[in-house]
Amino acid sequence: MYLTEWARSQGVYPQTAYRWFREGMLPVPAERVGPRTILVNVEANAAPGAVAGIGLYARVSCDDRKADLERQVARLAQWAAQAGHRVVRVESEIGSAVSGGRSTVKRLLAAPNVTAVVVEHKDRLGRMNVELVEAALSAHGRRLVVAKDGEVEDDLVRDMVEMLTSFCARLYGRRSARMRACKAWEAAEHG
Repeated sequence: MYLTEWARSQGVYPQTAYRWFREGMLPVPAERVGPRTILVNVEANAAPGAVAGIGLYARVSCDDRKADLERQVARLAQWAAQAGHRVVRVESEIGSAVSGGRSTVKRLLAAPNVTAVVVEHKDRLGRMNVELVEAALSAHGRRLVVAKDGEVEDDLVRDMVEMLTSFCARLYGRRSARMRACKAWEAAEHG
């Protein structure tokens, strides 16, 4: 299979896959067969969807961190290559970890050929109830693997502060708007 085809089937930009190949971080075996041709070694007898292996999942919360998303995927791919795992799926998305409507992670969790879901930190999969996802995976003979064991407390604290700030801004914004409206009403009545 050509590297470009493999990249598109994994949800990775072909340029990113090529860079991983150049840097030796491509999570699957590949070889250069021509000046512009790179072939990814996929077992000839198995259909691409039937090969069992791990699925990599990366997530960031906003568009401003898109570059961080690519670096996160690269770190996961490097981890998988160093550990000698076969990567059958790479998924990444931009979205809130609190939202349950993330179709990309749902697609990854439902993929029958993914025996383990690998995330950099647990909070990349979700902010709450990750243990329930682990239990559901375990019930089907699959597992969740956290590439970096340490919790990212700074990120959690930052997210909590951002949420509180957002709630306070809404509250104070409403109060301020109400006060301005009252002052404008009084000025109109007395003016």
